[in-house]
Amino acid sequence: MKKSFLLAFIGGSGIYQIEDLKNKKWINVNTPWGKPSDKILTGIVNNRKVLFLPRHGRNHIYNPSEINYRANIYALKKLGATDIISLSACGSLKERLSPGTFVLVDQFIDKTLIRKKTFFEEGIVAHVSMANPTSEILRNACEEVLKKLKIKYQRRGTYLAMEGPQFSSKAESENYRKQKIDVIGMTNMPEAKLAREAEIRYATVAMVTDYDCWHKKHDDVDVEQIINTLNKNSNNAKALVKNIIDVVSKHITRKKDFTENILDKSIITQKKHWNKKSKKKLNEILKRYLEKN
Repeated sequence: MKKSFLLAFIGGSGIYQIEDLKNKKWINVNTPWGKPSDKILTGIVNNRKVLFLPRHGRNHIYNPSEINYRANIYALKKLGATDIISLSACGSLKERLSPGTFVLVDQFIDKTLIRKKTFFEEGIVAHVSMANPTSEILRNACEEVLKKLKIKYQRRGTYLAMEGPQFSSKAESENYRKQKIDVIGMTNMPEAKLAREAEIRYATVAMVTDYDCWHKKHDDVDVEQIINTLNKNSNNAKALVKNIIDVVSKHITRKKDFTENILDKSIITQKKHWNKKSKKKLNEILKRYLEKN
């Protein structure tokens, strides 16, 4: 049985649009949580519609803590996104993960402090499971494409999300290495948590740009170094986007992901006690749940 899906890409530092789309159009999307980082790009790849959102804005005007994560995820949900692939720059905490390596993240450690991390508040409470925070379906699809393109990658990895926008101190970097963390970045939390609440499958393709500051030969991480590496590897990211569509379709058909109906087992507040204003704000997220229940 074929499943319908709409794949969205969120582009991080250095990835601000997808050039190879047909029928490209930037559209404005309003949400109850304000404006997303930018207009959302729609277009066609291999006869399938896709969505793209530049996480920091096309002119990179938002630092990681300024990003309106709730508006970003809600806007993609409003446009019908069922799946999100996050393309994100990151630092490596392991020698084998050299710059240019792609890591298919399967676990997160959230060290962010000041960000809004849930849609469910003000009278409607939900507790979604984050035990397995990324979609195995999407990771498998990405792995198939990376193998085909002969891009160096690691199938699994733990991503530590730090607040930023400053990079780590050496003491912090060494401490994370002792915890056997693979990569460090600033943006995939609370993005992954909000995608889960919105019942959107989510995967992170973390693209290593540097060795953070722990490495004795790379102990002075700077933006210029990161951007240079991103530019060198941007063709790989574009190739992944171009080739992933048909592959995702094949993998989605094979297996169901619990994210698709996670709210059935997560909302704890009885409907008769729901705050009406909160219910209205959550309209796009609650549609499926209310139709079923």
